[in-house]
Amino acid sequence: MEQRIWLSLAHMGGKEQDFIQEAFDTNWVVPLGPNVDGFEKDLENYLGEDKHIVALSAGTAAIHLGLVQLGVTQGDEVICQSFTFSASANPIAYQGAKPVFVGSEPDTWNMSPRLLREAIEDRIAKTGKKPKAIIPVHLYGMPARMNAILTIADEYDIPVLEDAAEALGAEYKGQKCGTFGEFACLSFNGNKMITTSGGGALVCRTEEEAKRTKFFATQARDNAPHYQHSHIGYNYRMSNICAGIGRGQMYVLEEHIARRRAINQLYRTLLHDLPGITFHTNPNSDFNSNYWLTCIVIDPQEAGFTREELRLKMEEENIETRPLWKPMHLQPVFADCPYYGDNTEGRLFDDGLCLPSGPTLTDKDIERVAGVIRNMY
Repeated sequence: MEQRIWLSLAHMGGKEQDFIQEAFDTNWVVPLGPNVDGFEKDLENYLGEDKHIVALSAGTAAIHLGLVQLGVTQGDEVICQSFTFSASANPIAYQGAKPVFVGSEPDTWNMSPRLLREAIEDRIAKTGKKPKAIIPVHLYGMPARMNAILTIADEYDIPVLEDAAEALGAEYKGQKCGTFGEFACLSFNGNKMITTSGGGALVCRTEEEAKRTKFFATQARDNAPHYQHSHIGYNYRMSNICAGIGRGQMYVLEEHIARRRAINQLYRTLLHDLPGITFHTNPNSDFNSNYWLTCIVIDPQEAGFTREELRLKMEEENIETRPLWKPMHLQPVFADCPYYGDNTEGRLFDDGLCLPSGPTLTDKDIERVAGVIRNMY
């Protein structure tokens, strides 16, 4: 059997070990230190827009602390994109609040502004109060229509917590994803644009918000010589070792983005003449996806096979593929949550597949994947 082709593996650039070794040499093997500070500065310089960044143990932790600072609590409702990974929605439940799921538009696959407005108006009519926050997601690195979403959010004075976990390096109208919301989350787990092994970050608008995030991320310890606590805190700070990996990864971030975009283009070139296959594609020049994962949708009538038949054939050929995210409104754990949509994302889940897209893959690897698809016809 040929060597396994994985969906999206981490790719080290070489400098990571230098920063890790420095942490060992100086005994900074703790959840703070020079690498954490340096990684935050590197990210701030990369994103621009005068943002303040706090490195955390996970992207999920970032969303959670964003919700904490937005005052989300028991009995509140938070609007969340349905078409996403569960980590976008779980922190809402951590706070005792209830997710209200909003469906996607067919081109970006992200939160529909029309359905967002419908959801807000209906929740106000039904509950007598506004949702406490809005969580749009840049799915698979494709920017959401942030201008329209922010216009509606501003109209109702509802803060936006932007989930940019999959979108580091992607841009909407020339502005980097992760810089639009009151807060935004980034993710650096093993399959993302860059990795810190496990980790994430909260992007804040002000230095005061960043200080408050650090306070909650380090067990909410009050300013006292002893351990005193007036708030519930969390153990969410990134370790200095993981941050060292992140600092090294920043040297290859642009290279990783370029490679994933090149892989996406190679798939398009190799498969352009096949009926029944469409790609998740930038709708127009306002959008510049990082193409974290190249995703296709299969029309069984035109292609003559289903997404699941293709996925199983890939597995036979020792190639990892994966269905698109199962929408949150279809998940058993969220069965009782309100949903506003037309199940566009449900149909995408039924027919969509993520193809191997990691920067470690060679052109020959991509040709092998494309060959399996061509052989289905």
